[in-house]
Amino acid sequence: MSYVKYEQKDFVGVVTIDREKALNALNNEVLCDLEAVIDAVDVDKTRCLIITGAGAKAFVAGADIAAMCNMTSEEGRAFSAKGNAVFRKIEKLPIPVIAAVNGFALGGGCELALSCDIRIASENAVFGQPEAGLGITPGFGGTQRLARTIGVGKAKELIFACRNVKADEALQIGLVNAVYPADQLMDEAMKLAKRISENAPIAVRQCKKAINMGLQMDIDSAVALESELFAACCGTQDQRNAMTAFCEKRKHDPFINK
Repeated sequence: MSYVKYEQKDFVGVVTIDREKALNALNNEVLCDLEAVIDAVDVDKTRCLIITGAGAKAFVAGADIAAMCNMTSEEGRAFSAKGNAVFRKIEKLPIPVIAAVNGFALGGGCELALSCDIRIASENAVFGQPEAGLGITPGFGGTQRLARTIGVGKAKELIFACRNVKADEALQIGLVNAVYPADQLMDEAMKLAKRISENAPIAVRQCKKAINMGLQMDIDSAVALESELFAACCGTQDQRNAMTAFCEKRKHDPFINK
């Protein structure tokens, strides 16, 4: 792919938005490349995915403003629909996805990070939704996911005022899980991804499904869903091997996703 690179490291996949000269800004071509990479991820061999940006300045600095400047309403609708479709594919992947935010994550970049399950950031990371200052709304889910992540009031403040937040504040408001020096970010992302991949893949996937689907339900429906997903784990080879090892006070065999 021209603008998106993929690397497999054991059970961890690493996706890199690689348009460094444009601060990894998103246009239709980048979105198409990202979609193709996401579609090609082998979720039977990959237990966790990391998404990051090329270079030291930006995760994704936003959507490509030059490409958007003269968009008609219909063209804007199509561009927004494309971005939303790609980000929903990321969000709906059965495996956990970590955003390793290594610099600017503005507009579409912030929205890309929000579509991931977990966000960790470098100390130079900056987040924001500057769209209202450019005469538009966020178009790739920012109004929805930001409010769900940091709360409605804080999300409205950032979106209405076009206020950027640096890494330390992003940690304080719950936008990211952790902040690291820039030269340690990918090592820490890989460390977390490997820790996730060491757990039972079926169970991790069911946990993701329970959380993501349950948040859209009333509590009675959500706990009923959890019971069904719990039951689906029982009787798997991984569950039996791990619990038998626990009872026998020994380390369990590596999980085999069965």
